Amino acid sequence: MKTSVIFDMDGTLFQTNKILELSLDETFCHLRLLNLWDADTPIDTYRKIMGVPLPTVWETLLPEHSNEIRKQTDIYFLEKLVANIKSGNGALYQNVHEIFRFLKENDCDIFIASNGLTEYLQTIVTYYNLDKWVTETFSIQQIHTLNKGDLVKSIIDKYDIKAGAVVGDRISDISAAKDNGLVSIGCNFDFANETELAHADYIINNLNELQRLIDKIDLDSGRISKI
Repeated sequence: MKTSVIFDMDGTLFQTNKILELSLDETFCHLRLLNLWDADTPIDTYRKIMGVPLPTVWETLLPEHSNEIRKQTDIYFLEKLVANIKSGNGALYQNVHEIFRFLKENDCDIFIASNGLTEYLQTIVTYYNLDKWVTETFSIQQIHTLNKGDLVKSIIDKYDIKAGAVVGDRISDISAAKDNGLVSIGCNFDFANETELAHADYIINNLNELQRLIDKIDLDSGRISKI
């Protein structure tokens, strides 16, 4: 039985903080030019909600604005994110390529399941040549409920996954694993929250630590034996 590993993108594989503040500031500068914003860029607020679907982001950051303005802001923000990725302003976390190579050499299937939008995710996958390892990338846009657990379930159903893990830095990733009977591996990286990580089966501080965990997955139960 094959093992499948489903990775979150932001804060797990991709160092979103390297382009987040820049893109968000560019977006709110644009809103200021349109006389739609007159305060500082709410970067700290965004960091607190990092990982939620973008509609929720704009409801939080622009609570007094119309849905149309939020929609247009979302489009502009996506354009800036993509432009900054293509300009080389972002970066993967350390050892992404190494752990992907290890997983493929050990006959594991690799997937990405993210609350990010399709174009944004594909830009990262293409720019950093992840598609030579990743079987398929899934965006929350593909799920009408905007629920990470439902997104992971769609991957499980499509590929008939019997055993594996979800690797991510936020409670949505941990919950998605538990809701679908998979191992939850929390990443103690930039946007991680100690309270949320406490719910994970295992916590890693570097992606290379996955090697010792994946080797111990019980393929019959889909669980990792105690280390």
